[in-house]
Amino acid sequence: MRNKFYDAGIFKSTSYDFPLIAVGNLSVGGTGKTPMIEYLIRLLKSNYEVATLSRGYGRTTKGFVLADKNTDTMRIGDEPFQFYSKFETIKVAVDANRREGIVNLRALTPKPDVILLDDAFQHRKIKAGFYVLLTSYNALYVDDFLLPTGNLRESKQGAKRANAIVVTKCPSSLSEQEKNEIIKRLKPNANQDVFFSSIEYSNTVYSLAEEQPLEFFKDKKITLVTGIANANPLVEYLKSKALDFKHLNFKDHHLFSENEINALKEEHIILTTEKDYMRLSPHFKGEGNLYYLPIQVSIDDKLRFDRLINNYIESC
Repeated sequence: MRNKFYDAGIFKSTSYDFPLIAVGNLSVGGTGKTPMIEYLIRLLKSNYEVATLSRGYGRTTKGFVLADKNTDTMRIGDEPFQFYSKFETIKVAVDANRREGIVNLRALTPKPDVILLDDAFQHRKIKAGFYVLLTSYNALYVDDFLLPTGNLRESKQGAKRANAIVVTKCPSSLSEQEKNEIIKRLKPNANQDVFFSSIEYSNTVYSLAEEQPLEFFKDKKITLVTGIANANPLVEYLKSKALDFKHLNFKDHHLFSENEINALKEEHIILTTEKDYMRLSPHFKGEGNLYYLPIQVSIDDKLRFDRLINNYIESC
């Protein structure tokens, strides 16, 4: 009903005259929003003043917070802190009220040319100029149902708001025939472009003190710690590398207790995701056994995707 009221103009959305790109999904987590935001940052940061705006899930603060040298995951959340830690030239902010967040970001000097909205597909009080909708290869939204029966946050009809639909976490062996079959199942509108992306894992793992090739951990006792929506791709990747590990799987955005941290410190080697590392690393400053494995998104037909994004920005 809420979406129908927005579609009919009964509820009002605020539009903007500068580039505003929203990345989101119809399902509950696990589609790869964070690496997609990072992809867009890498694409745009050399030519534009870029800012990210997130809700800041799990933070202890309220209202608008702009990341600075005193920021940590408790102030802005793990994913925004990851953006801030990796990209020195961009602005990273959080605000549950995206309208207020946009106003505050645009009041900065220099003001951002482009704002990337993280997980804002359902935030209809604002109207982004470009929507990137993500759906996982193994859990397409067309095969899912609304909560609580399935994992959809809203009806499949919401996909019509997307400018680009990206099928994420695809196997590298995905054939053109299967891509065409998926496109037929998604039934995009004539104005919607469909892309396919996969996860590229780094060959190097990092800790506070060092970096090592992933092969360094073969024949070592490893504990994999994850607090993400779907750890299965990472688990399968590590198995394919013949690593021997036990897996401690926590819920998405898990806040580790003191007892859990102390127990983890007893493990020989801990391997985790970059997002989880943002929450765990402050507790491991004196220990050298915590490592993370970075990932990036690889988009099939990258040139067409990049051109679509750049053409939108240039048209504003």
